[in-house]
Formats: sequence, C-alpha cells, structure tokens
Amino acid sequence: METEKKSLTSAEQMTDRDLSEQIKKVTMEIHTRAEKTELMMSFMRGQVTLAQYKLLLCSLYEVYQTLEEEMDRNSNHPGVAPIYFPTELARLEAIAKDLEYFYGRDWREKIIVPAATKRYCHRLRQIGKENPEFLLAHAYTRYLGDLSGGQVLGRIAQKSMGLKGSEGLSFFAFPGVSNPTLFKQLYRSRMNSVELTEEERNGMLEEAVRAFELNIQVFDDLQNMLLTVPEKKLQTCSTQSKPVNTLQIPISQTAPLLRMVLGLFVALATVSAGLYVF
Repeated sequence: METEKKSLTSAEQMTDRDLSEQIKKVTMEIHTRAEKTELMMSFMRGQVTLAQYKLLLCSLYEVYQTLEEEMDRNSNHPGVAPIYFPTELARLEAIAKDLEYFYGRDWREKIIVPAATKRYCHRLRQIGKENPEFLLAHAYTRYLGDLSGGQVLGRIAQKSMGLKGSEGLSFFAFPGVSNPTLFKQLYRSRMNSVELTEEERNGMLEEAVRAFELNIQVFDDLQNMLLTVPEKKLQTCSTQSKPVNTLQIPISQTAPLLRMVLGLFVALATVSAGLYVF
C-alpha cells in the first residue's frame, strides 16, 4: 500500500510539472470569476446583435494581427517553435474575411478599437521583443480557447444574428484542424516539452494570468464603448497605415437590459482566454 501511495505521489508530481497543468492551476481563480459573470450566463441565452459582433471583430483583428506578427518573427525561438502552427491556427485572414463581409472592401477605414485593445497589443509586442517564450501563454489561451468553443459559439452567433450559411463566421472555423481533440492533445504535449528555467516558468504562469486579465479588460471596454460612444463616432475612419483609432472608455454602470445582450463579448473573451481549453 505504501509503495502504491509513493508511486501515485510520483505520478502526481510529474503531472504537476506539466506546463499546461500548471497554467490550468494558476488561472483557476480568474477562470471561475469570469465564467460566473452575469454576462457570460446571458450569452448562453443566445443574445447578441450584429453591431456588437462587428465591433468585437475589430478588436480581435488587432490582437491577432499583433500576436501572429510576433509569433512569425519568433518562430525559431525554442519557446515558440514547438507550438507554432500557422497553417492550423492562424486567425488573421479569417477575421479579415469576416470584416470585409460586414463592412465591405474598405473595412480597414471603418474599424475602431478601445484603449484596452491597444494595451493588449502593446504587451504582446513587448514580450515578443523581451521574452518571446511568454508568447506561448497567450497563444495557448487564445488559440485553444477559440478552437474549443468555436463551433458552439459559431452556431449561437449565426442564430442570434440571423446569418445565412457560414458568411461572416470564418473566425470560428478551423479548416486546418480535422480533429480538434487530438490537435489539442498534440499542442499540450508540445508546450509541455518546452524547456524553461524556474524563473522562466514562473514568469510564464504570471503571463497566463495576465492574458486572462487583458482579455477581460478588452471586453469591459467594448461594453462601455457601446454604452457611451455615439454610433456615428464608432465609424470614425482609420487606415492600416495609421494607428487604429483608440477610444478612452470611461467607467460606467451597465444597464441590466443592455448587459443581457452583450453576452457574446464576454463569452468570446473568456473562451479566447482559455475557459474551455481545459
């Protein structure tokens, strides 16, 4: 019995050393807090408007553009190479396709994002230069979260907005991944194989928590944007050659009814942040 107990303890210790399991553990609190929000629950009622979804796509485009630029630039880094799957996971082209469907060919002149989105992008660029291995934390929480919840969220969004077929929903589709379950197992195995010093590992875990926080901040700003900014101003022009328009969103009390219809934002924030990864 004692030998069996020791073997079990040893196995548990080995599992606990897996980076994917450690990330799951350290993000459990923020995961639970986000998952139980009223807005997350309202999403499950299938309430979302086209205007909200379009605004969401604008921020997702900015975040993924930055993340994928940094992943590409650091693709040979030992902390990035094992989990670098651009063919299977890249989201930028899919989001651009959705934006063109909703806004037209000049969509780049019509997008606008809140300040939190720019802060998120700034963080991604910072670690891309200073600590490329930390990109793994963001890639893991975002990509596997999207992959895990994509099909369900896509169907809910389609029904809520009355969309026909798959047009406008490319973000949710992963044509390069034939078996999501097996792919996620491969991805976790690859990330667990990354060699990290104790200091780097601790930094990675802190970055995973930060990834959740940054996502939640983005979607909090998006909610306040819809509450406080006139629709006309939301269409302020910007071009790809210039910084995307950024709005400083004041903190305000969200009306209960409007909070109900903002569910998709929080759902995508939390799913993208890895709520359904584990």
